[in-house]
Order: sequence, then structure tokens, then C-alpha cells
Amino acid sequence: MKIKNKLYSFFIRVTLRLHNFCYRVISKLVLLENNGTHPKHRIMDYGSFFVNNVNESDKVIDIGCGKGEVAYLISSRAKAVVAVDLKEKNINHAKNKFRCANLIYIVADAVSYKWDQKFDKVILSNVLEHIDDRINFLQKLHSVASTILLRVPMINRDWLVMYKKEKGVDYRLDPTHFIEYDLNTLFAEMAQSNWKIESYSVQFGEFWGVVKAI
Repeated sequence: MKIKNKLYSFFIRVTLRLHNFCYRVISKLVLLENNGTHPKHRIMDYGSFFVNNVNESDKVIDIGCGKGEVAYLISSRAKAVVAVDLKEKNINHAKNKFRCANLIYIVADAVSYKWDQKFDKVILSNVLEHIDDRINFLQKLHSVASTILLRVPMINRDWLVMYKKEKGVDYRLDPTHFIEYDLNTLFAEMAQSNWKIESYSVQFGEFWGVVKAI
């Protein structure tokens, strides 16, 4: 029985790693199929969350804007949008595909960049989990804006994610994630950095919330 269980456990871990590999291959293939735009933008429609929480008078900064999809959507409603990403390739793509008169793109590391203006809202759309020293980063954001529109992945999005963690297999959506949240951890990090979650929902295994400065 012990030998059988060891074999089962071995093949389960192999299959779980294969599941991770397939997920990453699919993620790349769908980008190729859709000319560089991931279908999750359309299916999840998370852009509407950000648009619905922006006012016409708002100056917004989208930190970690990626290829500019969300920043472009917001620019249709906000007064002004600054979109920032570390990768020049992403910014070049955004400038070519998502142009708007009130939308400015910047190549910069938002963790270390010194902002010389104040905004009404900061957008962090699947960004915070990529930052190691999140408390320090969140504290710095107090000098940037008083509201964060936050989207992060939840670790308990599926039983299989938790099972991978039990088995010692990489459970992250992206190998560059430093964390994937549960609600207790997220609320604790916000409180530690003097932010308060005002409202939220969980959609597609993700947290979408409005966070206010304390």
C-alpha cells in the first residue's frame, strides 16, 4: 500500500507540473491567435470595474499598465491618464495601438520612480503580486493618490491551486509572483501600510476592490 501511495503521489506531482506547463503554453498561444491581446480582457471584462470607479474629473495613474488596454479604456472617461510600465516593449505596443489625447505613456520602474504630481486614483491591475517589498511600495503610494483601484489574484481561486501547494508544486499563475492572496493576508497588508479596503468583490478568482487612504 505504501509503495502504491508513493507511486500515486509521484504521478500526481508530474501531472500537476504538466498542468502548469499546459497553462503557460495556452497563455502564449492565445496571444498569438489574438494579435497580442489576451482574450481574458474580453471574457473577464475587468476593465469595466476600473472604468466604473473613475470620474470625469479624475487624473489617474495606471501603474504596471502592460500593453495599455485598461489605460485606454479609462481614458474614455477620466480627465487625464498616465500609464507606466517597466517594459519598453509594452509601452511601444501601447503607443501604437492605444492612443488618446489625454493618455500619456511612460517607461519607468514604478517602485523607485519619483512622481512629481498628484493623482486622484492609482490603478494596480495584477501588479501588486509582482512586488517583493509591497508594504514600502504601498506606503509610498500615499504621496501619489488617496485611492487605489486594486486587482490581484486569489490563492484560493480553485481547489487545485491549494492542492498544488500541498504537494510542493508551483501553484502561482505566474512564476514572477511573490504572493497570491487570501482575504486575510490582503486586508492585513493594506492595514499595515495605512490603507483600508472600502469595497470589493471576488470575480474569476480575483479580488477587485476600492482601497482608500487611512
